[in-house]
Amino acid sequence: MTLRLGLGLPQMAQYDPGHDVLEVARTAERSGYDSVWVYERALLPRAPLDGLYGTAGVPWLDHYHSCADPLVTLSLAAAVTRRVRLGSSVLVSGLHAPFPLARTLATLDAASGGRVLAGFGTGWSQDEYRAAKVTGFADRGAQLDELLDVCAAVWGRNPVAYSGRYAEIAPSDVGPKPARPVPVYLAAAGGRALERVARRADGWLPAHLTGEQLAFQRRKLADAAERHGRDAAEIAVCLRVEAEPTGAPLPAAGRRPYSGSLDQIVQDLAEAERAGAQEVLLDLQTHCADGGELADQAAELYAGVRAAGL
Repeated sequence: MTLRLGLGLPQMAQYDPGHDVLEVARTAERSGYDSVWVYERALLPRAPLDGLYGTAGVPWLDHYHSCADPLVTLSLAAAVTRRVRLGSSVLVSGLHAPFPLARTLATLDAASGGRVLAGFGTGWSQDEYRAAKVTGFADRGAQLDELLDVCAAVWGRNPVAYSGRYAEIAPSDVGPKPARPVPVYLAAAGGRALERVARRADGWLPAHLTGEQLAFQRRKLADAAERHGRDAAEIAVCLRVEAEPTGAPLPAAGRRPYSGSLDQIVQDLAEAERAGAQEVLLDLQTHCADGGELADQAAELYAGVRAAGL
C-alpha cells in the first residue's frame, strides 16, 4: 500500500485563517494529499509552570504565542474540500468538556460526509489546564478515558445516557450523528498513555520520530496490544513530522530528520514506512512566511515524493 500523506494546516501567527487555511486546504486536496490536520496550543505563558513538553528548563517555542483554534480551522478546511480526511493531532482532551466536544466532532463529521479523524492527547501544560479550568492537571488521564466513553455514547444510538465525573447525560436524543463511526486516534510516547492506545484506539499518533525510533516504539505498542488481546496491526499509525525542504542537500551531521533535499526527505519517509507508519503528517508551516509559500511547498513536496516512488 502506498504511504498516505497528510498536511498540517496553517495555524501560526504569520497566517491569515480566513484566507490561508482555505488556500492550503484546497491545494492539499488538489495535489493529492490524503488528509489535512490541526494541532492545539492554547497560549504561551510569560512565566511557564512547565518546560516544553513538560521537560523542566526547556523553553517553549516562540510560534506558540498565536495558534488558531483547531476546530475552527478544521471546519474552514472542511467547507472547501470534498475528499481529504480531517484530522487532529492532537486535541488536548482536558481543555474541553467532553459532551460539547463530542457533539462538535459529530456535527463536523456529519457535515463533511464522514471525514473526521478524532485525535486526542492529554497534553503537558499546566498553564493551559489552569486557563481552561475544565480538568485538574493530575486528572488528565482519567478525563481522557471519560471523554472516549462520552464520545462513544454521543456518537451511538439514541437515547444517549451517561453518568460520570465530567458529564451527566439523562436519557436523551442527541444529534446530528456522525456519518460513520469516527476513528479515534491517540497520542502516546509510553507508559499508561501507550497502554490506552493498545486498549482503546483505532490509531496511534506518534510525533517527531525517525524510522528507527518509530520501530522501537511500535514494538512497545505491539507488546501492549498483546497484553490487551489485540493485534497491533489493527491500530493505524500516523506519524507527525516537521518537514523542511531546503532544495540543496544538508550535511548529514546535525541534519534534522525530514529536512533537506527531496532525496533526503524521501529517504526519511521510506524509513518511517518500513518502521510501520501507514500515514505521515507533513507539517511545513513553521518555516513558511505565508499561505502562498506553504501551499507551493506542499504541492511540490507531494509531487516529488510520489515521483520518487513512495
